[in-house]
Amino acid sequence: MLSTELFDYALPIELVAQAPAARRDQSRLLVVDRAAHAVSHHHFSDLPGFLRRGDTLLRNNAAVLAARLRARRPTGGSVECLLLRPADGDGLWRCLVKPGRRLPVGATFDDPGAGYHAEITGRDPDGSVLVRFTTKDGAPMTAVAARCGEVPLPPYIRRGDGSARDSDRARYQTVYADPARTVAVAAPTAGLHFTPELLATLAGGGVGFADLTLHVGLGTFRPISSPNIEEHAIHRELYEIPVSTQRTLHAPPGRRVAVGTTAVRSIEDYLSGADRPGTAPHVAEAGIFIHPPRTFRGVDCLITNFHQPRSTLLCLVAAFLAPGGTEGVGWLREIYAEAISLRYRFFSYGDAMLIL
Repeated sequence: MLSTELFDYALPIELVAQAPAARRDQSRLLVVDRAAHAVSHHHFSDLPGFLRRGDTLLRNNAAVLAARLRARRPTGGSVECLLLRPADGDGLWRCLVKPGRRLPVGATFDDPGAGYHAEITGRDPDGSVLVRFTTKDGAPMTAVAARCGEVPLPPYIRRGDGSARDSDRARYQTVYADPARTVAVAAPTAGLHFTPELLATLAGGGVGFADLTLHVGLGTFRPISSPNIEEHAIHRELYEIPVSTQRTLHAPPGRRVAVGTTAVRSIEDYLSGADRPGTAPHVAEAGIFIHPPRTFRGVDCLITNFHQPRSTLLCLVAAFLAPGGTEGVGWLREIYAEAISLRYRFFSYGDAMLIL
């Protein structure tokens, strides 16, 4: 078994990126060449120089819902409600609310300006609650959230005065996010570095694109609390892989380059049970926990950000550095130590890594 402490590291607080780079593709890019066991340092705009004609970028096209709502109780107390996902039933959503423990089943809150009323109808052991929403004009809550909600930034990004919330709506979203797939409460952050111009350059160089959708949830931020990583109970996330992407995965013209750990998790879960493309979109829940030792069926290269200590995403990257073995754990620690010494910026709005 692998100790969870192997995936812990000390990060100076000032290296936690609080804002994105002024231009998306000017974030830094640490390139890992597994065959040469070498590391080099670049900018994300240099990415076309590392990809080849025939390579395919596998992207998570989920858009982030402005899921954080602020409301009031009838007594005047404030409530913060985070929409997680729709539940079975008209107007029902699974949510997180604050102050959670002081809001029993039957408690209500609303925002007359936004035009909705809410009642807590159930509670789960995991701390989430079931909320029934009614809206003044019958609009779905996704439309209400798009109009008046806030982007649910990770807890390590501070917005005390709300000064950057308008820019977050644009920057905590990939440029290729599909508005019809506004299903995520956390961004697929490896994709935040792409610009339309960079995508055009890649396409001009013969690089292809294949999309999938993973409903990124808050479980992605939950640290491993068990002593050994194998004992961790991984969260589940819904994903969809269209037929065209299935075909690419089974018969790629070149290397399959996953943009982010969310894409890797969906692809590996899908290929664990599919030996040929289907005739309809593949929709399932990813319950797979990728950690060393692990071989990969559908991903040849990986673009990823720098992840939090003791996270499942860190385990995935360690596995990808040395497929089939555990040597990637030590190498990952060395790479992260070098990135810290060179003042790379970490986490969602931070810099990127390319593993070849």
